[in-house]
Amino acid sequence: MSLKTRIADLIEAQGPMSVAQFMTISLLDPKEGYYATRDPLGSGGDFITAPEVSQMFGEMIGLWLVQAWSDQGCPKNPRLVELGPGRGTMMADILRTAAVAPEFLADLDVVLIEASPALQQVQADKLRGQNGILGADISWQAQFGGSLGDRPLFLIANEFFDALPVRQYVKTKRGWCERLVTASQGELKFALAPVPAPITTIPADREKAPDGGVYETSPAATALAENIAGIITAKGGAALILDYGYVEASGFSETLQAVSGHRFADTLDEPGEDDVSAHVDFVALAQAGRRGGANVSGPVTQGLFLANIGIAERAEQLMKANPDKSRDLLTATERLIGNDQMGTLFKALAFVPPAISDVAGFPP
Repeated sequence: MSLKTRIADLIEAQGPMSVAQFMTISLLDPKEGYYATRDPLGSGGDFITAPEVSQMFGEMIGLWLVQAWSDQGCPKNPRLVELGPGRGTMMADILRTAAVAPEFLADLDVVLIEASPALQQVQADKLRGQNGILGADISWQAQFGGSLGDRPLFLIANEFFDALPVRQYVKTKRGWCERLVTASQGELKFALAPVPAPITTIPADREKAPDGGVYETSPAATALAENIAGIITAKGGAALILDYGYVEASGFSETLQAVSGHRFADTLDEPGEDDVSAHVDFVALAQAGRRGGANVSGPVTQGLFLANIGIAERAEQLMKANPDKSRDLLTATERLIGNDQMGTLFKALAFVPPAISDVAGFPP
């Protein structure tokens, strides 16, 4: 039985489900969820992330983390957490680069937050050679929990928040109604809740929205961001979030999308087979970080952030050492920071303790 059929049967039994519940099942169902059953990265998958474009990306993040640790007086027993580590490529590049600061690695606890058993195995294979050699203790958890709040937290999340579930509300003549997923003869389709949502659910500028306008929100994302910020405020550390999204108030339009084989697909057609995501609301994440007590830097474009921490200089170093790879290095750099590629669409946001004012890569 396909996941689509199981979702349709579930709807028949319990009634329509929220977009958030549909996303969660589609991505994380333990038997047939998208992330539970495959490695979605690379040319043979559905998308390519920045760490897979070039080692320079992970190297820059590694240097940023070491700098953040140094700026706080080199706290003892730091914990390095990556949310959604993909193939482990970025963590491998981070740990290799962080060897410039042996003291950072000496008592570092590395935790990878990964819900997919398939990807956990890929990550373990990638990092097994580094486990112990660099002094880092590497372990896995399925989700970010309270046990990670007992020491300085240095956290990286690249293309993680876009996969967290969103809820959608549509402006109608009878009020703001939540968009739901329903089923008819085994096919999934969108519908609206018959009863309007509480008005407090919708932002204060809701009157500006046109009829049919959509308010999209991710309570899961803001709750996680506030939790991370609270730990950093209390224990020290830093968090860096990189993802595709927007840096101004989102207005009233939707960004929910499905991707299959590097092409857009119908969101409801093949749950479990297609990657389902939504653009990240960086304004909401920044507000959540401040609620958690952290000093928030950004958001800024990924291109500006990487340029500010020296990716162009790193590319020049690599080209001098590997002149036969100069063209590939230039292409990768342009893809990461170019305005018409990842440089503008992707944004960077950082949380640090309130006593820290200057954060590498971000304007003061």
